[in-house]
Amino acid sequence: MKYAALLRGINVGGKNKVAMADLRSVVEACGYTGVKTYINSGNVVFDAAKADDRKIAGKIHDQLLEDLGLDISVMVRSVAEIEAIIAKNPYSGQFENHKDLHVFFLADELSNENSALLLEKNSDAEMISVDGRTIYYLLRISIVDSVLGKGFIDRKLKVPATARNWRTVEKLAELGNG
Repeated sequence: MKYAALLRGINVGGKNKVAMADLRSVVEACGYTGVKTYINSGNVVFDAAKADDRKIAGKIHDQLLEDLGLDISVMVRSVAEIEAIIAKNPYSGQFENHKDLHVFFLADELSNENSALLLEKNSDAEMISVDGRTIYYLLRISIVDSVLGKGFIDRKLKVPATARNWRTVEKLAELGNG
């Protein structure tokens, strides 16, 4: 089965530097095959026996810690789940630039209370939609100036998450089918 692992916060601002060759080696050391990386921000597509994605994420996390000494959050989704995320995009046709739409991949679903807190942040400049362990985030402002870009999910909601722009989400699905 094809999966994608998304690592949080590597090669950003000089922190948690990981060469993609090293990342491929870490994933291969977990016993996964057909390992491919996309850009230098912790995106890996690979083949693995069908398993709970949280177990796969935990295995990659532990191998990163063992091999590279990095304690990094890892989110894993099947390529089929990523294709479903693309198909369910509530903002389809509402953006011109792939960098305007972001997908946040969450470790766990938000509680009803946290989902309500997040959705209170909806505005014309920052449109938010929650679907299970996925947050769609359409921006009319810079991510740097946005609520979620300033760590709202981590600080307020206390849920591990990592975000990718729409181009990267589409590329992960393409890599998984290539």
